[in-house]
Amino acid sequence: MQKTTQILLIIMFLSFFACNGKSTKNSNQNIESQQNTTVPVFNQDSAYSFVKKQVDFGARVPNSVAHTACLEYLSGKLQKFGAKVIIQNGEGTLYNGKSIDIKNIIGIFNPTAQRRILLAAHWDSRPFADQDADISKHNTPILGANDGASGVGVLLEIARNLKTLPQNVGIDIIFFDVEDYGIPEFYKGKYDNDTWCIGSKYWANNPHKKDYKADYGILLDMVGAPAAKFYQEYYSLKYAQNIVDKVWKNANNSGFDGYFINQQGGAIMDDHLPINEIIKIPCIDIIQFDPNTKSGFNQYWHTTKDDMSNIDRNTLYAVGQTVLITIFI
Repeated sequence: MQKTTQILLIIMFLSFFACNGKSTKNSNQNIESQQNTTVPVFNQDSAYSFVKKQVDFGARVPNSVAHTACLEYLSGKLQKFGAKVIIQNGEGTLYNGKSIDIKNIIGIFNPTAQRRILLAAHWDSRPFADQDADISKHNTPILGANDGASGVGVLLEIARNLKTLPQNVGIDIIFFDVEDYGIPEFYKGKYDNDTWCIGSKYWANNPHKKDYKADYGILLDMVGAPAAKFYQEYYSLKYAQNIVDKVWKNANNSGFDGYFINQQGGAIMDDHLPINEIIKIPCIDIIQFDPNTKSGFNQYWHTTKDDMSNIDRNTLYAVGQTVLITIFI
């Protein structure tokens, strides 16, 4: 992803929601929606363990040993949770003209259901710590605990809870590959914005099912940092404002208003753009945004410090429970 935010439109209100607003502790009982649909309770400890397992493999840079081991783990988990799993193999071109193998992991739940919802995250991690304060580390691959693994961990925990999903609703979980191999800051050649999100672009042009459609999509990216704030991303509002409104309303009604901020944030080139612009599925991006940093992201973004110390169970819970409510009601 072009994770240097393009701050096209930022609407700043006079006051901010307090981060710790209402409690994010898990309940021992399922949540009953107004439609009498039972919504599972998101287990933040389980999600945390899914994030940690990915990080334990090391940096999941495409074509690495850690990448291969993590692919087997993720596909195995999706199968265990009841999905039909497809590994979509493809080829893309990197910023320097070299080719790269793509392995998108697709988990299909309730495959015969006509109504479908797309949930996505990227599972690769960046090969460069090009935002690290220590220049000597700029070619060091990052662990990507928050930037990559957090979204995947949340979606694995959601997948674990899909056994009670109504049979007339199908969920497609896609873990996109080669999202974070975009042009590094230290590259001396011509800068090209269009070097990110290679896996999602490939899928959007070559969906796993002919004429694939979904009612809407939700992309998760950098959803695990302590006290993270999720503003309403520009392109999400442009292409899928009704989904943004629904998700933020569900979050606020559930006591997560300290995380989900009812203000517009930056415009971010992420995997939701190919989904919106190529395959034409309205898709939003739930992604951390910090208007007080130069990048618009947290201080550990694209550095060697994006490790498990950058993951908070309460943040995982706020995001995961919100998404579960959204897809179940």
